[in-house]
Amino acid sequence: MDVDAFESLLTDEGQAVLAALRDHDPARELAEVTRLRRDHPPALVSAAVTQARLRQRAVAKFGAEDARRMYFTPDGVEQATRASVAAYRARRFADLGVRTLADLCCGVGGDALALARAGVRVLAVDRDPLTCAVARANAEALGLADRIEVRRADVADVDTSPYDAVFVDPARRGGRGGAGRSGGTGRAGRTGAAGGPARAGGQGGGGRIFDPESYSPPLSWAVATARRSPHAALKAAPGLPYEAIPDAAEAEWISDGGDVKEAVLWFGTARPGMRRATLLPSGRSLLGARLPDPSPGPVGRWLYEPDGAVIRAHLVADVAARVGGRLIDPTIAYLTADELRPTPYATAYEITDVLPFNLKRLRALLREREVGVVTIKKRGSAVEPEELRRRLKLEGVNACTVVLTRVAGAPTMLLGHPADC
Repeated sequence: MDVDAFESLLTDEGQAVLAALRDHDPARELAEVTRLRRDHPPALVSAAVTQARLRQRAVAKFGAEDARRMYFTPDGVEQATRASVAAYRARRFADLGVRTLADLCCGVGGDALALARAGVRVLAVDRDPLTCAVARANAEALGLADRIEVRRADVADVDTSPYDAVFVDPARRGGRGGAGRSGGTGRAGRTGAAGGPARAGGQGGGGRIFDPESYSPPLSWAVATARRSPHAALKAAPGLPYEAIPDAAEAEWISDGGDVKEAVLWFGTARPGMRRATLLPSGRSLLGARLPDPSPGPVGRWLYEPDGAVIRAHLVADVAARVGGRLIDPTIAYLTADELRPTPYATAYEITDVLPFNLKRLRALLREREVGVVTIKKRGSAVEPEELRRRLKLEGVNACTVVLTRVAGAPTMLLGHPADC
């Protein structure tokens, strides 16, 4: 879609076609398109159908009420910040006293909209004409145009000194993914993932970029820009290498509903050098005390699975201190304890069986207990859960949680159920 095709959707005729597609049903798309083309230009109908599809995809991130009024590009839906995460970050900026902010690499405007709703006046910058047109239309559609100025420019050319804060969300995909973002690519190949395995390669063929210097713009540019502002936040992938985090930044990992969404480097806060894990929708934050890793030990009655944001932030030791726990293996982020101490930062399971991994034994045990519903979790195991589920061929009325992992280096299966807490 080009700018002209998009702007045709903003006309009275375009709005009428979009309204007709409000409850778009993919199964009836051919019939709908045929009907609409009788009275409207084919190009307009095609653009409207594309927009209807994107709005349906966007519901998961923005909610039905906003998604049905907003406008998107395919990359914009993919890269946009989830509304709950953007609202949380906007509140943090507002709590810092930020009243004006430069949103660099604004995309379709998800963060700018959240900031405006939090009372912040926003300069939203992107270098792609279509992306800017979409961001501007979103501000209008949600009644926030008086708080958001959309400017088409290269972010390197923007003077951020008049603003209280800067927010930078670089493109982290190769190929088309970076088309709407300003900046270039740096060296490739230096990779890693906090709390996870290192990955090879910098970028390629439209896939995710793991080297922060291959972001567009590079992380080093974003950090230099952040240092010149009273307050700043830089969005990064959850697997941001720890060696890329400046000492002056507070590093925060955010999960929503248990899924880790992003890492954020904050500048101008009261906690430089601190690590934080924030869990949405509750908004609870665990601040790291840089505790040493707990010693491993035998599996007790209770197993704790730390939230992904806790693991990415390397705060498993902090959770262990809260629950009086120990690791089940030096390389596995599962904790175990003999007493139950509920914590919002980990899910607890009561363990009934600790057995060496053996498919036949597992199948026999589950059948004996009439287990028909099994939740399979794994960490440090090569077994694929869906393949295991297929081979178990379960029947029964009971439920069980099976954890595939390593205990003291040995492949192990833990059976139990979620704690009642």
